[in-house]
Amino acid sequence: MRLNVITLFPEMVEQALSFGVIGRAIKQGLMTVHTYNPRDYAENKHNTVDDKPFGGGAGMVMMYDPLLRTWQAVQDSGQAGDLYYLSPQGQVLDQSLCNALAQTEALTLLCGRYDGIDQRFVDRHVDAELSIGDYVISGGELAACVVVDAIGRQLKGVLGDEDSAKTDSFMSGQLVAPQYTRSEILGQSGVPAVLLSGNHQAIAQWRAEEAALVTQQKRPDLVGTSGGSNATHVPMRTEED
Repeated sequence: MRLNVITLFPEMVEQALSFGVIGRAIKQGLMTVHTYNPRDYAENKHNTVDDKPFGGGAGMVMMYDPLLRTWQAVQDSGQAGDLYYLSPQGQVLDQSLCNALAQTEALTLLCGRYDGIDQRFVDRHVDAELSIGDYVISGGELAACVVVDAIGRQLKGVLGDEDSAKTDSFMSGQLVAPQYTRSEILGQSGVPAVLLSGNHQAIAQWRAEEAALVTQQKRPDLVGTSGGSNATHVPMRTEED
């Protein structure tokens, strides 16, 4: 899978994604991440990519022209996919959406900065807006890394154990059951007896019951929902350029 990231801080994205399972997946060629800096496509001596908005305001706004040329460069690669703008106004990312995005061959993430981007670029070129939560951060780079990580975990071969992703929280619309491991200090004190029984059927039943209980207690809003990889996502932009 190819993921393109349009960002004013490519080093920030590249560094963040160079660690752990995602870093290994990139090194192994299981997924590729390509960054594009709008400053490289600004046609002025100062490489300016932002300007004051019409009507005034406290912040600056990313300009249409450099963004358009950047997006055209991504499209020239032949593997642009849909364009997703990381925005607090976007659809909130959840596991079902991550699973759906992981089924695509390529996609592009646009990281906003300053006080946002020229609305005309959103209207003409952005397929959908994505949000990682109802709060504001300084730019879309961290959000893009979250999206890449969440998608990457669903790709074949990225995780050492293929069942790891299947048993994650939210994959079945629930949180996971409590986990226990060896401790020289505590020994087996506090570990539910069923986990020490060796009875795999009983352990599976206990985990299912505990997952339901934990979900009811901590995230009652998830009760009655379903996760999994059958969700689909239709980009919001429908009109032609």
